[in-house]
Amino acid sequence: MNKLVIDGGMPMRGEITVQGAKNAVLPILAAAIISRGECVIHNCPRLRDVEKTSIVLTRLGCKLNRSEGTIYIDSTDINDCRIDEKLMREMRSSIIFLGAILSVFGKAEVGLPGGCPIGLRPIDLHIKALRQMGVRISEEHGYLNCECSHLVGADIHLDFPSVGATENIMLAAVKADGETVITNAAREPEIIDLANFLNKMGAQIRGAGSSIISIKGTERLHGAEYTVMPDRIVAQTYLIGAMMTDGELLLKGAEPSHMQAGLSVLTEMGGRIRRTQDGLHIKNNGKIRSINIIKTMPYPGFPTDAQSPFMALAAIAGGTSVFVENIFENRYRHVDELVRMGADIKVEGRSAVVRGVKKLYGANVETYELRGGAALILAAMAAEGRTQIAGIEFIDRGYEDIEGNLSRCGIKIHRVRF
Repeated sequence: MNKLVIDGGMPMRGEITVQGAKNAVLPILAAAIISRGECVIHNCPRLRDVEKTSIVLTRLGCKLNRSEGTIYIDSTDINDCRIDEKLMREMRSSIIFLGAILSVFGKAEVGLPGGCPIGLRPIDLHIKALRQMGVRISEEHGYLNCECSHLVGADIHLDFPSVGATENIMLAAVKADGETVITNAAREPEIIDLANFLNKMGAQIRGAGSSIISIKGTERLHGAEYTVMPDRIVAQTYLIGAMMTDGELLLKGAEPSHMQAGLSVLTEMGGRIRRTQDGLHIKNNGKIRSINIIKTMPYPGFPTDAQSPFMALAAIAGGTSVFVENIFENRYRHVDELVRMGADIKVEGRSAVVRGVKKLYGANVETYELRGGAALILAAMAAEGRTQIAGIEFIDRGYEDIEGNLSRCGIKIHRVRF
């Protein structure tokens, strides 16, 4: 096992190039199997989830090669429609393979998904939609058994704009008979990225990024070359780090239009942010101010994935901030660890009241999920003394070489094995 050791109190100054987006690359890699040909995916970050996805692709029969940030996928000889329970349990996003495998084989057998313990992510929306498209689904011994003679287009209304369900429907619909229309679809930039990739493969998708997406089924797709979008949550994490340490950062490759809600909050809390030719530049505008209230919402609202890092920032702001978590019911697991470092946070149900303190202190803490782990790293950077963070395998699921990036920007951080 590994842990991160951080000596706080150093300003974060320098340049970081934003990695490819975890939440975009995983469905894009899954979509590559539908081509039954060769796909070249650029800007693929080195993450645990990408490694697990690559293992899934290999076991399905794909040939994979990686060179730096590019993954080459040849799905010509894909020959299996089953993903075992162990692999599925290691990634919540693994359910996205369901729609892709159904597009190829008309049947699928996949274990129920796992991942970070941040709360329930029911897949009933996925199942309901696929049944509308003609799929017969049963559950037995921890597996979903899915089968259909052929996928058919359908008018599908999502009770909640689920990103995963929207992506699964898109993947199933690209080769279905007729047209599929999704209403109340997720609008995240990652949805647009997947649609753009599928369209390069020959799919006919319109409306991605809006609440209504239409997909006309086509008989055959082909291989394509594509570059994954930058990771908007990682970008905001590094911006927060510069603010918390009274530093200055040039974030190369960041896309401001993907994170307007977060940038607005950072500005309100005292960040001086300007766009550059390369991306974004941030510098703390003096004292960090509290934010009245942050409510997590589906895109374009404030992202649930950014809630934890912003709470670390609020922990040292002047005044009181209120957070309301509307997406996941168990996304405050980082709070006890922040309190261990001196933060003043009270949680009641889905709300957290954060009273800013003058100083955080280094401590031995543990992370239990991806974004909460990022919050602990940020707190450690601003804290007085040394912090040791265990459980960093969760952080490795979504942040590529985080200690390397921070170290190059002046943060005293290193990884040790214990």
